[in-house]
Amino acid sequence: MLKLKNIILLVLFCCIGVLLHAQKSTVRATIQPSDILIGEQAIIDVEVIAPKGRNIIFPAYQDTLITGVEVLQMLKPDTVMTEVMTINQKYIVTSFDSTLYHIPYMMVIDGADTLKTNDFGLKVSAPQLSEQSLAYLEQLKNNQTDSIDFEKLQISDIKPVLKPPFVWQDILEYLYIPLLILLVLALIGGGIYFFMRKKKKGYYFTPKVVLPPHVVALQGLDKLKSSKLWQKGQEKEYYTELTDILRDYIDHRFDIDAPEMISDDIIAAVHLATDTKSATNGLSQILKLADLVKFAKYTPFADENDLSLVNAYLFVNQTKKEERPPDSESKDGAQQSAPIQTEDKPEDKKQS
Repeated sequence: MLKLKNIILLVLFCCIGVLLHAQKSTVRATIQPSDILIGEQAIIDVEVIAPKGRNIIFPAYQDTLITGVEVLQMLKPDTVMTEVMTINQKYIVTSFDSTLYHIPYMMVIDGADTLKTNDFGLKVSAPQLSEQSLAYLEQLKNNQTDSIDFEKLQISDIKPVLKPPFVWQDILEYLYIPLLILLVLALIGGGIYFFMRKKKKGYYFTPKVVLPPHVVALQGLDKLKSSKLWQKGQEKEYYTELTDILRDYIDHRFDIDAPEMISDDIIAAVHLATDTKSATNGLSQILKLADLVKFAKYTPFADENDLSLVNAYLFVNQTKKEERPPDSESKDGAQQSAPIQTEDKPEDKKQS
C-alpha cells in the first residue's frame, strides 16, 4: 500500500514537471556565416519559442556586441503562431579585426525571467596576401625601407564612384506609366478638339426625302399588282396587303388612326373627311370584301379581285392632296406681286 502511494506521487511530480517544462520558454542563437573576411557581414538569429501571450523583450545593442564585433542593424522580429509562439530576431554584425571571437551568450527577457542563449563563435580572417606583399611587409617591419610603396604591397587605391552605363530599357521602365498617362490624355484631348471643331463647323447631312402619302400608296399598289398574289391562290395575303396600304394612306392623308380601327369606323371617318361619295363606296367594297376573305374564309371571284384593286387606285387618286413645288409657288407669287409699268402719255409729260 505504501509503495502504491509512492508510485502515485512520483507520477504526479513527473506530470507537474512536464507541465512546468512545457510552459517554459526556450531560446537559441545561431550565426551565418560563422567565418567572414574583415569588413564582411554576418547575421545572428536569436530564436525564442514560448507559450502564446508571453511578453518577450530582445536586447537592443547600441553599436557593439562584444569588443571587436560591431552591430550594424537590428531587423524587425519575425513571429509565427502555431500551438506556441516562435519569434526570430536577427542582428547584422561585422568586424574589422582578424581573430576568433567567442560570444558566451545573449540575454532575452521573458516577463520576470531572464533567458540566456547558447554560446557561439565568429571567425574573422584577413585577406590572403601574395608572397611579394608579405616580403615587402617584412621589410617594413624590419625598418629596411622608409617609404611605403603601394604598388609593391599590391594594394589598390580607393576607386571613385562609377556611374552606371546608359541603358534605354531602364529609362523606359521608369517612364512607362507617365508615357501611358500622357498618351491617354492626348487621346482625350484629341477627341475633345475633334468634337469641338466638328461642332463649330456644323454637321451636314442629306435630309431624307419624305414622299406624299398618295405617292407611297400608289407605289405600294403597283408593287402589289406586279406580285400577282391572288392569281397564285394567295387571296388572304393579297387583301391583307391591300388593306394595309389603304390604312396607312388614310392615316397619313386624313390623320385618322385607321391601322387601329375596324372597317365600319374607317368608312364612317373617311365619309366625314371627304365629300367624294364614289371614293367612299369603293373603299367600303374593298374593306368589307377583305373582312370576308380574312375572317370568313370567303373565296372571291377574279373580277372581284380586279375590282378591289381598281377601287383602291380610284380612292387614292380621288382623295389625294396635290402639293405644289416651292419653286412654282415662289414664281407665281413673284408674278402676282410684280408692279405693272405703264408708259407716260405725252400729255402727262407736258403737265409735269
